Amino acid sequence: MTTSLRSFTADSFLTGGAPFTGAENHLLLLRSEEFRRALSTTALYTAGSLAAQFVLGLGLALFFHRRFPLARPVRALMLLPWLMPLVVTGTVWRWMLETDGGVVNGVLRALHLVRTGVPWLTGTDEALLSAVLVNTWVGVPFATALLYGGLQGIPRQVHEAALLDGAGPVRLFRYVTWPLLRPTAGVVLVLGAVYTLRSPDVVLVLTGGGPAGATRTLAALAYEQSFQELDFGRAAATGNVLVLVSLVLALLHLRAGRRARTPETEENRCSPYGHDGGGAGRPPSSRSSCSR
Repeated sequence: MTTSLRSFTADSFLTGGAPFTGAENHLLLLRSEEFRRALSTTALYTAGSLAAQFVLGLGLALFFHRRFPLARPVRALMLLPWLMPLVVTGTVWRWMLETDGGVVNGVLRALHLVRTGVPWLTGTDEALLSAVLVNTWVGVPFATALLYGGLQGIPRQVHEAALLDGAGPVRLFRYVTWPLLRPTAGVVLVLGAVYTLRSPDVVLVLTGGGPAGATRTLAALAYEQSFQELDFGRAAATGNVLVLVSLVLALLHLRAGRRARTPETEENRCSPYGHDGGGAGRPPSSRSSCSR
């Protein structure tokens, strides 16, 4: 925070001075076109990554929640993409996504889906999509592990009671599994957002923020300002924006969790499997607050 209020550049190491500039770094940052573009890119990159990670993670968690042979070894192997260093992951995917000799384009050509190589890393639209896909690959095991733990924490008696009451798979998930899994889902989304916001590794290794800044996120912008432009004051201001966004997300999650812990919400009273709910195909009791 202190660095963002000073003019701290490479000359500061020679002169030993870093003049106090107040909010100048923040104002220059907010006025710059590259910041506004990086902000919109960060929003698209984070939203796309979170949506894909959560949907795939939830599907895999539900799949692994069932008992089948070799379930434990397969779950352990699922963690490998998340445990590997991001530099290694980015380098491998960069090789696989090369336009001419990449594995992905080679498979697409063999299947006659494309005639020429898709510019996964050199096209402005394709590069951002590639970054989202690679970040999804990295984050899905983490989301799966947390959501699987949340599913394991749901009492089996609750599911059994709903099944005896005539609930099908859709109603079972909607009215029983999802409400009990919602706190864990909030943790997955918040941690995934914070992790995606603060980490420039995937973008820098995969595309270097290019082409033409199409994949430059706020974290990548802060890295460039620090280690390429040597403007540490503006880089600190960019970092402050990331901290502020992460703090807002954490506060929203805490507020949502506090609401979820309030006793006997209207949703619980009106749920087909709440204490006022009827059996399969039966409406709630006429004396229920839902009927008033």
